[in-house]
Amino acid sequence: MIYEIAQIEIRPGTQEAFEAGVQTAAPLFQRAKGCHGMQLQQTLEDANTYLLVVQWETLEDHTVHFRGSEDFKAWRALVGEYFAKPPVVCHTTTVANPF
Repeated sequence: MIYEIAQIEIRPGTQEAFEAGVQTAAPLFQRAKGCHGMQLQQTLEDANTYLLVVQWETLEDHTVHFRGSEDFKAWRALVGEYFAKPPVVCHTTTVANPF
């Protein structure tokens, strides 16, 4: 399992609209090849900063299949106007799970 973690900073005062856009976009992720789930987390230190965490079967399911799709364009159309700057994205995999 691969985790896409996108740190998204939005423009002040757009939290409700951004969160609604993410909810509207959920089906785009649900039908994406290799997507196993997503969640949006708001940071406690800064209400304008969010972490989007998406579970992918493979890195290519995100970087090739989803990013190259019309659904990715639809996702960005729903939420992109709220971005204060481009999201910072990294991909992780679990190397230890001791608990």
